[in-house]
Amino acid sequence: MFRAPSSIVGLIVGAVLTVVLLGDAALRAGVGEMLLLTPWVLLALWAVYALLYAPHVRIDAEGIRIHNPLRVVDIAWARVADIDMRWQLEVRTDEPRVVKAFGGPVAGRPGRPALRRDDSRGRREPPAIRDLQLIQEAWESARRTASESGIVRRSWDIPSVISLLVLVCWVIIALFISGGLG
Repeated sequence: MFRAPSSIVGLIVGAVLTVVLLGDAALRAGVGEMLLLTPWVLLALWAVYALLYAPHVRIDAEGIRIHNPLRVVDIAWARVADIDMRWQLEVRTDEPRVVKAFGGPVAGRPGRPALRRDDSRGRREPPAIRDLQLIQEAWESARRTASESGIVRRSWDIPSVISLLVLVCWVIIALFISGGLG
């Protein structure tokens, strides 16, 4: 699985902040008032989760899964025409369509110091380049044995969408109870 390390830190910081804010609200204003504030704080945490943590790229023997905010694309290796990186990972299918991964390896700015050493070339290279090479190697090795009947499946990220709908309903209920929509 390829995910930005900063996304894990962002989710942890967001969760800690959520607990501190809701705990403070419960201590200062009481549980009832805290429950009216909770959907707003959880909505911010949901945004951190959906925009930073959830997006990732996963590879296995069957294909590549690109998990973007609210959308998931599963591509069988047999349907992949090319894998490249511009600003982020791009997978071209035989349809022909380009699927961009908003999570996973991301090209750094030019001049950014490299973090991993490439022993075969005797120099350091950015982690995104090495991750791209790992994904391309997995594609090349799986392409020979991949079934020709592979599919490209696009779907919604159902847990994220349902949790967003629940939070929006909770926000509306909290607005009615507090007199914000009255």
